[in-house]
Amino acid sequence: MKIKKKNLLLLAGLVWTIAGFNILRIGVLSYQGYVTFLNLILSCAVFTVFWFLVFGKLVRKHTLRILQYQEEMQFFLKFFDIKSFCIMAFMMTFGIGLRVSGLCPDIFIAVFYSGLGTALFLAGVLFTCNYFQAFRTCEADDPDPVS
Repeated sequence: MKIKKKNLLLLAGLVWTIAGFNILRIGVLSYQGYVTFLNLILSCAVFTVFWFLVFGKLVRKHTLRILQYQEEMQFFLKFFDIKSFCIMAFMMTFGIGLRVSGLCPDIFIAVFYSGLGTALFLAGVLFTCNYFQAFRTCEADDPDPVS
């Protein structure tokens, strides 16, 4: 199934927003009884590391790659490359494994998942913003958007 390349940005936005929301929800629910200034600072530190070292770069890289596709219609899974799908699969497997195994206390889940989930959610929001920016640019370039 092929979609317009700019719609890949919207699809990426939806995927990352949903993933981020779910991870953030798990973190927030785990925070019950652990809300302290130090834990909130630690969650902010986790967010900062993941946003600036991983997801901020990922959004820029994939937005640029998508917009540079020569063909307008693209396979719907091309919102990411193989490497990014592998990273996503690893993160999901590792995260689920951590929670199910019971190796990590709730305080770790609360702090880590809140920071990570916020970064993921923000990546989804930024992909979605990039979609709307690309949409406006395409409309401005195309005097007859119906065709």
